[in-house]
Amino acid sequence: MAATKDPRPCSIADTLALVGEKYSLLVLREVCLGNGRFDQLVRNIGAPRDVLSTRLRRLVDAGILTKRVYSERPQRFQYRPTQAGLELEPVLMTLMAWGDRHLRQDEDRPMVIEHSCGNELLPVVTCRACGETVRHEDLTAHPQAPGWSVSGPTAA
Repeated sequence: MAATKDPRPCSIADTLALVGEKYSLLVLREVCLGNGRFDQLVRNIGAPRDVLSTRLRRLVDAGILTKRVYSERPQRFQYRPTQAGLELEPVLMTLMAWGDRHLRQDEDRPMVIEHSCGNELLPVVTCRACGETVRHEDLTAHPQAPGWSVSGPTAA
């Protein structure tokens, strides 16, 4: 089967175009942890400085991070999440929980996040309408893009 000229319109693909580049989600992790200075980011992520600069610029341009001067001489910046960046934090927590379950042993976890209730955060995706936990078998996709079905492009 030949690849289609235009891939499926998809919000996942659009999001990955912004945050799916190597180090982008790690930048967001660090900024959400309060480590928004460039040298902190270099140290905690291990990204090359030029690559990190590019990622930061892209995340600021996309409205995911803000950039504020914290020193004039030399000029240095601190990065903080915008509302859009904060809305990605549950995605980070869900990715971390998946990694803890499938890639590490329970005693080998590098970080635990505590919720304000005092317990360890164990993120769960729930339906906003009914409050039920989301399970694959309960989901039905309804493509909204013209010319597309669940299985792919429809005949023109």
